[in-house]
Amino acid sequence: MNYGNIKINDIANGEGVRVSLFVSGCTNHCKECFNPETWDFNYGKPFTKQTEEYIIQQLSSDFVNGLSLLGGEPFEPQNQRVLLPFVKRVKQLFPNKNIWAYSGFRLEDELLKKGSYPNCECTLELLQNIDVLVDGRFDRELKNIRLNFRGSSNQRIILVQESLKEKKIILSPLNN
Repeated sequence: MNYGNIKINDIANGEGVRVSLFVSGCTNHCKECFNPETWDFNYGKPFTKQTEEYIIQQLSSDFVNGLSLLGGEPFEPQNQRVLLPFVKRVKQLFPNKNIWAYSGFRLEDELLKKGSYPNCECTLELLQNIDVLVDGRFDRELKNIRLNFRGSSNQRIILVQESLKEKKIILSPLNN
């Protein structure tokens, strides 16, 4: 897996101060995507053990609330396979920090649907280690700059653990 950028002290991609990892590779190709260079799976730099250690080091600051995964598309199957062990390690090292992920794929009818493109052997376990998912493809016709942590009104901020437990979508109050 490659990544396009790592933002330290990011306040735009989740609640509080975050470390944000922008992975490379996306097959969604949303019109007017804010980060189209990351569609290419070869864009940026390889995600190495040194990259992982750097992010872990940045997450260790007390004022950092958590990790955000963006792209590109974190839920491209080949990205999931790299992100799963990393996310599990982050959860183990920092149980009081939260993990946000942004995906153009919808939770119930793409990520959790057996046989759909993004659903692979890692998907459920990756979701079980994510606290908040912002899902849905960016839609330029529904663009709204007043929304919290998302670009268009079709996108949802989902409480993942609650949704998995209840077997239905539980939206965050941040959707308001």
